[in-house]
Amino acid sequence: MLQVARLAPRQLGESRDLVAAFLRARVNPDGGFQDRAGGSDLYYTVFGLDALIALQEAPPAEPTATYLDGFHDGAGLDLVHLACLARGWAALRRQPDAALVDRLLARIEAFRSDDGGYATTLLAHGSVYGAFLAMGAYQDLGRPLPSAEGVVKSLQRLRAADGSYGNHPGLQSGVTPATAAAVLVLRHLDAAPDRAAGLWLLDRCHARGGFHASCSTPVPDLLSTATALHALSALHVPLGGLCDPCLDFVDSLWTNRGGFFGTWADDNVDCEYTYYALLALGHLSLDPS
Repeated sequence: MLQVARLAPRQLGESRDLVAAFLRARVNPDGGFQDRAGGSDLYYTVFGLDALIALQEAPPAEPTATYLDGFHDGAGLDLVHLACLARGWAALRRQPDAALVDRLLARIEAFRSDDGGYATTLLAHGSVYGAFLAMGAYQDLGRPLPSAEGVVKSLQRLRAADGSYGNHPGLQSGVTPATAAAVLVLRHLDAAPDRAAGLWLLDRCHARGGFHASCSTPVPDLLSTATALHALSALHVPLGGLCDPCLDFVDSLWTNRGGFFGTWADDNVDCEYTYYALLALGHLSLDPS
């Protein structure tokens, strides 16, 4: 994802410096990046780091490393934040020592579900989001994902009746971010999803650009747009006529403060949606053919 996000400056043009300045302004003195309330937050720190790297800007290495060190081996963190801790170290290109990696991954394995997947909370069944986070954490920490076949079986149970994916089994229809994540995880594990997932994602594209989160969501959003574009690219689906309206959609969410809103109804900009804007712009800078 980060590799594609690095292409975003092609579309940003002169606005690139404003985006970089916005991201740097979100770094608190302790090295953490701000959440929407202004406090340092591990989740937003990952997006801030990756967004700066996508712009080929040096991240605030020393203060942020000190901030990450404060979480030690991730004791008390949930799966989301354990994965963020692993991603933060990878973004800074600082591999923790082997003993610390072992402890971090042991905590991640505590979220392994009964069906072989991973759950973001201690549930009996895995979720697509959990599988995506766990796979990313193992990649960031330089270890192979154990019992990958269990993850594949868990994801297969999360396929909805209409070919999409959700975070619970037995759904009639899933959601765009989960469907996109399932496509990426399955492809990485050499278990390609069927064509229905790609077609379902294409159907979520709004006439004015952007992608809806679900069949019933009235307006598109930036998270769904970026993840759908990324998954469709992984499936080698030509974007063709989607590019111009999607560029217009992303542009409609930019502010001269340098950040991006998540939707047309949003009134706050943050590191997370700014990163997703860069990911979307990276894909939209590629040759649509």
